Amino acid sequence: MNKLNIGIASYEEMKQWTLDVAAGRIKPDPSGPKLWFTSLKAAANLFTEENRQLLKVIAEQHPQSIAELEKLTHRKASNLSRTLKKLEQYGLVRLVEAEEGRTRGKRPVRPELLVDSVNVSLSLL
Repeated sequence: MNKLNIGIASYEEMKQWTLDVAAGRIKPDPSGPKLWFTSLKAAANLFTEENRQLLKVIAEQHPQSIAELEKLTHRKASNLSRTLKKLEQYGLVRLVEAEEGRTRGKRPVRPELLVDSVNVSLSLL
């Protein structure tokens, strides 16, 4: 599976880095961070124990719908949907529409894990 590299930098540092890349002053490292947070606390809010357990269940059980994931995790579907959408925005999971079956006119959505580990890059200076 894939490894996700994340970086921790202040808003000002990220802004300057983006401007330097856009101006051609620096070339981004292809193996460098793909996802940035402004603090370790912000990153920790995404990688809570509850979210890590959810990702583990997805990896090990391969649920075919949110309803199945609800049974496996004992979490409400509305809570799971919110969390999965957030995890999808950060590139940790992909929500795939099932080919068959409909519930209230909608096809069931199946979560797929996109990364299995995270590396953190934090400059101390």
